[in-house]
Formats: sequence, C-alpha cells, structure tokens
Amino acid sequence: MSETQQAESQQSETQGIRVFGADWCGDCRRAKRVFGEANVAYEWIDLVETPEAADVAEDISGRKNIPVITYPDGTHQVEPSDADMRAKLAELGLV
Repeated sequence: MSETQQAESQQSETQGIRVFGADWCGDCRRAKRVFGEANVAYEWIDLVETPEAADVAEDISGRKNIPVITYPDGTHQVEPSDADMRAKLAELGLV
C-alpha cells in the first residue's frame, strides 16, 4: 500500500482532524498552535516527510496551498484564519 493510500485509509478509520502541512509553513505552524491551545487532537501529515501526501491534500482542496485541514464531518479548510478554525471546532462541539 502506498503512503498516499495509507493516509486515505487512516482518515476513513480515524475520522479525526488531519492537518496536511510543513514545518517551514507559517500558516501550518499557526494551525498547530490553534489546535494545541484548544487542546484538540489532530493528525499531522508532514508533506516534507511524506511528499506523496501532497497529492491527497490537493485532491481534497483542489489547490496547492497549505495547510489543508480535514474535519470529521467531511469538510475541509485551506489556509484558514484562527477565527475560522476556532469556529469550526466550536461547530463540531470540540471546544
């Protein structure tokens, strides 16, 4: 099974929050900080360590921008603001 297939399989199994990003990306670091401050678990998918996962993120969002964040309700956000992430977490009842 390829790493891309594993990432897709993991999402269907866990149905949790996934963050596709890279440590060099300021918006990605900011997203990690928002989830950390909210004490919300998420799966970090490092696109430097797993470059094939970039194709998964692009398939989800239709864009090459990161971070791409997927949520258990099947929605996603691309480069969201702090307020957008917090609003989504509240909508999901996670904060």
